[in-house]
Amino acid sequence: MKNFILSMCIATALISCNQEKRQAATMAYPETRKADVTDTCFGTEVKDPYRWLEDDRSDETAAWVKAQNEVTFGYLKKIPFRNQIKDRLEDLWNYEKIGAPFVEGDYTFYNKNNGLQNQYVLYRKDRDGNEEVFLDPNKFSEEGTTSLADLQFSRDGKTVAYAISEGGSDWRKVIIMDVASKTIREDTLTDIKFSGISWKGNEGFYYSRYDKPDGSELSAMTDRHRLYYHKLGTPQSEDKTVFGLDRKRRYISGSVTEDDKYLIITAANSTYGNELYIKDLTDPDSEIITLADNFDNDHYVIESEGDKLFIVTDRDAPNGRIVTADAKNPSAPWVDFIPETENVLTPATGAGYFFARYMKDAISQVKQYDYQGNPVREVELPGVGTVSGFGGKREDTTLYFTFTNYITAGTIYAYEPTEGVTTVYEKSKAKFNSDDCESKQVFYTSKDGTRIPMIISYKKGIELNGKNPTILYGYGGFNASLTPGFSVGNAVWMENGGIYAVPNLRGGGEYGKKWHTAGIRMQKQNVFDDFIAAGEYLIEQGYTSPDYLAIKGGSNGGLLVGACMTQRPDLFKVALPAVGVLDMLRYHTFTAGAGWAYDYGTAEQSSEMFAYLLGYSPVHNVREGVRYPATLITTADHDDRVVPAHSFKFAAELQEKQGGSNPVLIRIDTNAGHGAGKPLSKTIEENADIQSFTLYNMGVRKL
Repeated sequence: MKNFILSMCIATALISCNQEKRQAATMAYPETRKADVTDTCFGTEVKDPYRWLEDDRSDETAAWVKAQNEVTFGYLKKIPFRNQIKDRLEDLWNYEKIGAPFVEGDYTFYNKNNGLQNQYVLYRKDRDGNEEVFLDPNKFSEEGTTSLADLQFSRDGKTVAYAISEGGSDWRKVIIMDVASKTIREDTLTDIKFSGISWKGNEGFYYSRYDKPDGSELSAMTDRHRLYYHKLGTPQSEDKTVFGLDRKRRYISGSVTEDDKYLIITAANSTYGNELYIKDLTDPDSEIITLADNFDNDHYVIESEGDKLFIVTDRDAPNGRIVTADAKNPSAPWVDFIPETENVLTPATGAGYFFARYMKDAISQVKQYDYQGNPVREVELPGVGTVSGFGGKREDTTLYFTFTNYITAGTIYAYEPTEGVTTVYEKSKAKFNSDDCESKQVFYTSKDGTRIPMIISYKKGIELNGKNPTILYGYGGFNASLTPGFSVGNAVWMENGGIYAVPNLRGGGEYGKKWHTAGIRMQKQNVFDDFIAAGEYLIEQGYTSPDYLAIKGGSNGGLLVGACMTQRPDLFKVALPAVGVLDMLRYHTFTAGAGWAYDYGTAEQSSEMFAYLLGYSPVHNVREGVRYPATLITTADHDDRVVPAHSFKFAAELQEKQGGSNPVLIRIDTNAGHGAGKPLSKTIEENADIQSFTLYNMGVRKL
């Protein structure tokens, strides 16, 4: 650690202002053509000179991408310890990883990765214990860029439908296979997006899709999502539309209760709030019945018992509760089953019990209930961190859960719910000694006085001298909660003396609906203020300083980074916006963007909302001559959720207007998407590039 700090101090001292100017003079970016494009919104003219970059299929954009990558990778190759970080990432990632088992039909299935495989392999064992590979996604494509996106078995376990994603796309193909022989049963289903797969017995399944895209614009989508039923042995063209013909909705899904009695339908137009419907599958002539007819709240059916439906809802319960409803009398009032508490509820069911998983300051607690709503016990957890799992079938006798935190690799535990006994099922084989690090939760005050939790993790023995390289990571949106979880990338960062800090910003779901609402639309600045205050806290407490502080976030977190680096460029040395939503005036015109309006609002809805979005939109708030942090923007050419145009336009603005010597680079992954299913090899390469870029621009020249 002392050698690490010493090398940083020496390197920093050697870099004079004149040297920085010379570096800036030699940093030649590709030329980005400017076009005369202007929109007028509520009487205000807004220039958009780089709109041509929105066409990510044009030859001109492709040439721009190639030129940018040449500059970026040319810069990264010169960092002396880049390969050293990459080698350590590969070494630490290279251990066998096994998932929790699950039983379907005559087999027990589980996922396994032997170390550095790009995708996990699905194995199975028969009742005699004979093991074999069932599905190997590494063989779906040569580069491992096609991933297994979903997997659902028929009730008898004899047929499986699995979805694949090619190149990280949100569009899916569904393949139907005989389980025993592993032979494909019929033609592949196509043009499926934002869909689950839910079987009705053994004869068919429900799935969702949009109207087929026109031409080659596979990234396009409409606002008409529909629920279909596919009967085995029939072509997709004969699939029946079950729901979605009456009016347009952006997101529709269907699931069948475990007893095959009811089809549950949810319908939504945004990322929050949904309608809820049911259909009695035992009566072919039954009508679809409404349980919730508006988008004011979130609801979903978690379990059923005969005609009693157990519904998770935040209606009249911002932190969530479970209620019961009578499917035969849907107009009857919902009755509390597990009432709301002061902590946020995310429940699961399995083995004939309910498991109320709570978050208390983003830390997990779990309580077990029977089907009468009586408390059974609080489940004793292995430590302070995040627990996932406890889900299973009603007839299961053993359930599984995973425990992890920022310095503890995930361990799988087996839980016997009748006796409440927990045993280790699969201890992590990660070659990382968590005893060398520590992780602690602190609370700090945001600009308006709101108390914000943050977990800070680092190698033991650090000095609070303001010179520790620090990554401040955030999200703050869409009711999503950042809970402690282990990452090999973060482990390597901490091994090299870095600090990793994660605040739980408003806009997330850590404290329920009120916390979420406090960070949306015209309250969005609260999220940025929370993140900026986190950086200021780390500096005030001596963990780091503006010369050693990096900010990082992806998707909505990329917006967070873009907004904060343009509002407070003096506070951060490095900015790392990944697959970010960065053009807030036009985000809703691309692919899935219109569905994010609940969180963001749109520039078209009112002059006030337009002005608010324009006030923080990263693309529109890059100022000429300002010294912005060293910036490495990351995106992918196949991202059809947050289209790469956001990142392209932001990079062009920064490269044109950067007033200091800090580099502005964009790293554009090819044949990759928003992140899900990304091959491990690409993940390792990206991590190595981000960490080496960050340390290098903090003055580090040797590890």
